[in-house]
Amino acid sequence: MRAALILEHGDRNKVVVGEYPKPEAGLNEVVVKVEAVSLNHLDIFVRRGIPGRKLPLPHISGGDISGVVEQVGEGVLNAKPGDRVLIDPSIPGHGALGEDLTGGLAEYVKVPAQNLIPLPDEISFEDAAALPIAYGTAWRMLITRGKLQANETILILGASGGVGNAAVLIAKLAGAKVIAAAGSDDKLEKLKELGADLVINYNKTDFSKEVWNYTGKKGADVVVDYTGKATWPQSIKSTRVGGRILTCGATTGFEAVTDLRYVWVREITIIGSNGWEAGDLITLLELVQSRKLKPIIDRVLPLDEIREAHRIIEEREFFGKIIIKP
Repeated sequence: MRAALILEHGDRNKVVVGEYPKPEAGLNEVVVKVEAVSLNHLDIFVRRGIPGRKLPLPHISGGDISGVVEQVGEGVLNAKPGDRVLIDPSIPGHGALGEDLTGGLAEYVKVPAQNLIPLPDEISFEDAAALPIAYGTAWRMLITRGKLQANETILILGASGGVGNAAVLIAKLAGAKVIAAAGSDDKLEKLKELGADLVINYNKTDFSKEVWNYTGKKGADVVVDYTGKATWPQSIKSTRVGGRILTCGATTGFEAVTDLRYVWVREITIIGSNGWEAGDLITLLELVQSRKLKPIIDRVLPLDEIREAHRIIEEREFFGKIIIKP
């Protein structure tokens, strides 16, 4: 089968489209014909090499996968050939597809049958593939962990990326007032179209001061910061008395400075959120099926353009999800 192969860790040239053995379904496993794969910054990190993690090479990344069941192994009772499915990328006890295990940037992928989620005919493969990592992470962070409520004011940093787009849409769905921060004016215009009540270019202004003024010098009820080191001090200042800061990562570095005076004086709660659960993905599919949620897709590219897809992500020339069609 054809696959996007990471031959060695490094720059974009280390990814090539080539031949790779087609998987065979084993006990309690299925082989899925891949119809769509959504890329994430994680795919870039995997290609470059994640410190402390060693992968057998060549490696196939890609964790967000939708497709059609091709082959069913012994013991599988919950699927049959021809079933449309979304795949939960988290494999209990083994890690994640694309990150720790062979992913879906190929014509076929082998997964445990328990990771299949039925995909209704009304939902496209592209929309489904956009959901797990970005939207699943945002849903758990805002709703399950963050307990976001209607009429609360939420500041979302990095709002133009996959998780950020998802957070904006989910926050509006929850009835919150959304302040969306991003690094370019054209992306801010698109965030307005998604329903953001206030947009801030954090490359041009101190976002904490903007939030302070917008909220009548009270601060935001909830602050979403997975940027980390570069924005954390301002995020602390942006949070109101009794407010919450939600984080699911640290793209600019995890050694963030916390001014503890703000934490105790304002009685701020800092909440971590890690990944998603299968139930979150089922809920998201129901929202898409009922047309209450529409994933934001920047563009759809063929497998042969995998290097271009990596370039677009690395140079931040996108708004929403990049989808690959093997």
